[in-house]
Amino acid sequence: MKYQGCLLAVRDISASKDFYEKVLHQNTIMDIGVHVTFEGFSLQQGYAELVGVSVNSVKEQSHNFQVYFEVEDLDKVYAEMKSIPGLQWVHEIKEYPWGQRDIRVYDPDKHIVEIAEDMNTVIKRFFSQGMPAEEVAKRTMFPLEVVKQYALCFDK
Repeated sequence: MKYQGCLLAVRDISASKDFYEKVLHQNTIMDIGVHVTFEGFSLQQGYAELVGVSVNSVKEQSHNFQVYFEVEDLDKVYAEMKSIPGLQWVHEIKEYPWGQRDIRVYDPDKHIVEIAEDMNTVIKRFFSQGMPAEEVAKRTMFPLEVVKQYALCFDK
C-alpha cells in the first residue's frame, strides 16, 4: 500500500484551484474538472455525492484538519498574503516555544492552511543570533548531534 495524499472536499473547484495556485503557488498536476491534483493533495467538488453521504454531513470549518506548507522566508510570504483582499486569517505570525513561526489562513472552504518556517531556517536563525549548539538543541527539541550537523552545513 502506498500513501497518495489527502483530498479536500470543496464547493467551488474553480475558486479552490485559484486559491491554491495563486495564493499558495501550487502547481496543478492533473485537472479533470471536478477533481484537481496538486503535489501531495487533491481537491474534489461533489465529494458527498461521490462517496454517497449526505451533503449536510460534510462540515465546513470543522477545525479538525489542516493543510501544512513550509517556507524559508515566512516574512516574505506573510507580506504577500497580507496584500490579498478578503483572505480570512486564523492567526497572523505566531512563534512557538521551539522557535518555529507560522501563519494560518482559511481556504475558500474554510479548511485551515498552515504556512510555517522550515526548521532548517529556524536553526539557522538561532545560530545567526549567536546561540550555541546546545541551546539550539534545547530550544528546538532536536538532538544535539542533528543540530551540530546543521551547524556544519551553515558554515560552508
